[in-house]
Amino acid sequence: MENWIGVGVWIVMGGLIGLVMKALIKRPEATQGHTGILLVLGAFAAVVGGMLGVGIFAFRDPLALSAGGMAGAAFLSALFTFVYRWGVRGLI
Repeated sequence: MENWIGVGVWIVMGGLIGLVMKALIKRPEATQGHTGILLVLGAFAAVVGGMLGVGIFAFRDPLALSAGGMAGAAFLSALFTFVYRWGVRGLI
């Protein structure tokens, strides 16, 4: 049960990071309606990053709420939403 709570924390954290990226990176030519995409993309990236972080840093005792899992979730979520917000100019 403890690991499912950690995955839920990753999902919420990824969504919040997506909203923070939307607030930090302003694009004047961006169209409206990308909030849902950023929430889903941030949550997905946080789950993948959290699993990678747990696999790399806490291999012997895999807990979702470990420091490696949280760091991996935050890093990959910030990276994916940053690339979507700033790097994909042609699709916005």
